[in-house]
Amino acid sequence: MYSEKVMEHFKNPHNLREIKDADGIGKIGNPTCLLPSEKLHKNSECIAISRLKKNKMVLSHTGNYEKVIEAYSRKYNGEIIRLKNKIGSVNITPEHLVYSIKVPKGDMFKRNFGKKTLTPTWHHAQDLKKGDIVLYPILKKEEDIKFLEIDTPKPKYDFRSKNIHKKVKLDSDLLRLFGYFLSEGNIQEKPSKTYISFSLNLNEKNISDDIHHISTKLFNIEVKIKEIPKRKTMRVYLYNAQLARWFKSLFGNGAENKKLPDFIMRLPTEKQKALIFGLWKGDGYVNIDRHGPRAGYATISYQLAQQIKMLLLRQNIVPSIYAERAKKINGVSHKKAYRIHIGQRESLKRLCRILNVKYNPTSYESIRSWFDKNFLYTPITNKEIFKYDGIVNNLEVANTHSFVSESFCLHNCGDVMWVYIKVEKNKEGKEYIKDIGVKTFGCVAAIATSSMITELAKGKTLEEAKKITRDDIKDALDGLPLIKVHCSNLSADGLKKAIEDYETKKGKR
Repeated sequence: MYSEKVMEHFKNPHNLREIKDADGIGKIGNPTCLLPSEKLHKNSECIAISRLKKNKMVLSHTGNYEKVIEAYSRKYNGEIIRLKNKIGSVNITPEHLVYSIKVPKGDMFKRNFGKKTLTPTWHHAQDLKKGDIVLYPILKKEEDIKFLEIDTPKPKYDFRSKNIHKKVKLDSDLLRLFGYFLSEGNIQEKPSKTYISFSLNLNEKNISDDIHHISTKLFNIEVKIKEIPKRKTMRVYLYNAQLARWFKSLFGNGAENKKLPDFIMRLPTEKQKALIFGLWKGDGYVNIDRHGPRAGYATISYQLAQQIKMLLLRQNIVPSIYAERAKKINGVSHKKAYRIHIGQRESLKRLCRILNVKYNPTSYESIRSWFDKNFLYTPITNKEIFKYDGIVNNLEVANTHSFVSESFCLHNCGDVMWVYIKVEKNKEGKEYIKDIGVKTFGCVAAIATSSMITELAKGKTLEEAKKITRDDIKDALDGLPLIKVHCSNLSADGLKKAIEDYETKKGKR
């Protein structure tokens, strides 16, 4: 697809730097956007891009959170591309850049060892196809917490609840209890009584015993267990209004609204295993006896599903996520649910170790997704194109210029280039470009053409530099694919804008 010259300038770009005291600066780029309903990771929750405002923090492709510098919306009429992978989908304009690997044809690239030799970069959505690999970040920030403050005040007229400690150790016992609550617990708030209850199956006595053990050990509170044989269920009650209000402040109430607080998402991965254990024992399953062993988890909370996805990725476990529509079965209404499946053998082995489940597979596994220390690498499973007429949104993000949707890493605009020039006079008294630098965020062609423009422009007079065309850049690189010619136009325009900026500052325009 690319010439040797293009790949040489992509892998070793020339003059790739910002000139702090530049005489002229040119910025050029392609506006790209998402549909307003597309959700991005903001702190530990996913919210629609249309709701994100300036100064909010969003997850970037580095696995760290960065500040939103500006939020934009505009009218758009044209094609939208929908890309899907194992963990979700995204709807974006065709030139939006996606952090990805384009997989060439050939037997070498049918297997992972061949794909792993390829270099990830930013590709336009319109250039990607089913089977290409996308990169998804693993949360970086890690912060251990030894104790939690129970800062929910006891109501003035609450004479029934026992006083509980103001501080509790954040250990595996408490994290397991948190997991049980997120899966099976709820808060009952009544004028005369506020408490926590857990709804379990009769055969889940090990969970009820564990809840009883943890609650009495950590909080020294009254715990009651009530069996209901006719319904094959049991209820576990924690009668303490202060504890119930604390749980509500941490996790919300009602199955649809439950989510994890930020500090839990940042805990060390080893510590988070206890939380995953409690979650899975409550609302998950493992079936290693079926043909194609797998595990699964279900929740009606979108936020919790997304957070569990991030927790699993930190454990190098590949999840598959899909939404199940609301439905009615035997006259009973079921809300929209989010199902998380673990089927890849190595991922299932890791999950089983967390859950203390014996699983020793002997069959050969075909691996389609894999990890390094920073990313999940997973293939695009589907690509659709449809027409759209309406509002689209975008953000400008500090430092990394990227943000993360529920399933893809996206650049916060199209190919963007900054050109910096230093101007002096030569012996003939003509102004010339003594030094030039570029900063480029974009695809292979964008980086290569920005590198080449510096080679062509350095030492030229301003009048000579203005005459550099996209064909000059393309020819110097021994050609570009037709769909990438616009990148050379971007480089030429960036140089012209830098010269215009210099002339404006000098009062020549």
